[in-house]
Amino acid sequence: MTPKMGRQDIRFLRNRLVFLGLMLVISSGLGNLAWLVFEPASAPLAQVWASTGLIPGEIDPANLPDNNTQGGIPSDRGKAIHRETINLIAAGDILMHNTEIWSGEQADGTYKFDFFGPVQALISSGDYASADFEAALAGSQSGYTGYPLFNSPDEMAMTMRQAGFNLIVTANNHVLDRGIKGALRTLQVLRGAGLDTLGVYSSQTEADSFLIKNIRGVKVGYLAYTYGSNGIPLPKDYPYLVNLLDKQRVLGDIARIRPQVDFLVLVLHWGNEYQVEPTAEQKTLASDFLAAGADVILGSHPHVVGPMQVVQAGAGAKVIAYSLGNFIGDQHGVERNSGVILNIKVTKDFQRGKTFLSEVSYIPTFSQSYYENGRKKFRVVSVTDSIRNIQEGKDPYFMATDLPILEKVLASTTHLLGSGYRQTGEKDSANSQSDTR
Repeated sequence: MTPKMGRQDIRFLRNRLVFLGLMLVISSGLGNLAWLVFEPASAPLAQVWASTGLIPGEIDPANLPDNNTQGGIPSDRGKAIHRETINLIAAGDILMHNTEIWSGEQADGTYKFDFFGPVQALISSGDYASADFEAALAGSQSGYTGYPLFNSPDEMAMTMRQAGFNLIVTANNHVLDRGIKGALRTLQVLRGAGLDTLGVYSSQTEADSFLIKNIRGVKVGYLAYTYGSNGIPLPKDYPYLVNLLDKQRVLGDIARIRPQVDFLVLVLHWGNEYQVEPTAEQKTLASDFLAAGADVILGSHPHVVGPMQVVQAGAGAKVIAYSLGNFIGDQHGVERNSGVILNIKVTKDFQRGKTFLSEVSYIPTFSQSYYENGRKKFRVVSVTDSIRNIQEGKDPYFMATDLPILEKVLASTTHLLGSGYRQTGEKDSANSQSDTR
């Protein structure tokens, strides 16, 4: 006699049959439908699978619409970013002469410098901004002096940071003005202000590492070198301290860093002081370094603005700015108080894994000295903004008689660097054209 099945037995048998049916469906390749029926909370994902013809375990993220990893990098909104453009900003030499130091001295013995207020927004508008600082921060016990052996108050570090700079290059001919201790202390003060440093190192481990910034998925590398240190030799115990401009050394570093970055910036302290045109050696080095993998060369040291070229090298457009001039200083002559804020826009195509120079532009600047309450002071201004302010009667320190000076600076800078805006992009890269201005 067969015993009767209770409700509990019937429920168990029914659940068992459902489970076996589900296993059959999954094993027959109809997992999408089973998931949709038995897991309603996951229906949107099932619909994606159905639309792509894929089954679980065979999902290709590149085929998923609005997927966080679709050919790019995740965005805050959950959609893929196919391209990203970043703006790198560069300025020239920051010099600290005696007059500039005195201009910031306060009654209590501290220092306050307000050099960069008129251009702070221009510097801060970029994603990463750099400049060359030609002075030591060796402390008050070493004495604050300008040329020929520079040593500035520590307050300059925060002044540069608050202006919007992120990177301070210290590989220049004044790096040893206060000896090894001064150079090492300079690094400590700059880094303590939240600034990156480049070209001078406190250990061999530091010297062997590279400065690589990941800016919204675009990896930018920086290298910096100086032609020398004003005849002051490097002690044998510190062979790693300063990056000296040796061609084979630079080529070797480019070869090592290039596979790690999307874009490579090379900062060179080189050339002849007060000479606009680059030397034949500079031209040869620039060509070799770009061919080896550098994308941009930023020059400093001549203290005057030099020519800029957008050239074809390898697969894309590249930039050589032989000298960015003086960003601030108190030297004689209009040319020696002229500089630029260079804007370099870099675009990365995440789908194709390609990065290219998409735009180069610049803002001519002028280092102005003026008097306020009987004290000589200094500021960096945009030339075009100042011309407009003078014409509109809005500038507090320039007079109408200063207009010809600024117009001369604008004409000279435009002649050397070319038009103020150049769009390079992939089109220029394919055309293999170069500007030999």
